[in-house]
Amino acid sequence: MNINLLALEDGLIVLSVGFFTVFLFLGILIFAMNIMGNLIKYLNKIFPAAVPAGAAVKKVSSGADEEIAVAIAAALLRQNH
Repeated sequence: MNINLLALEDGLIVLSVGFFTVFLFLGILIFAMNIMGNLIKYLNKIFPAAVPAGAAVKKVSSGADEEIAVAIAAALLRQNH
């Protein structure tokens, strides 16, 4: 039984070291991402992106949506009768 307790103790030590390593890595990762986010915000203030004058996106309406709606309505009508 003494051998099992030693194995359990070793397992708990490995588990603790693993959890601490992952927790430390994730903490460093979050810190680095926050620093990079702040750096990008600062650089966007210094170098704003140029927006072309005619860059407004216009949605072109095609009859495809209406055709699909008519097809669905026809299918439902046919199913009910």
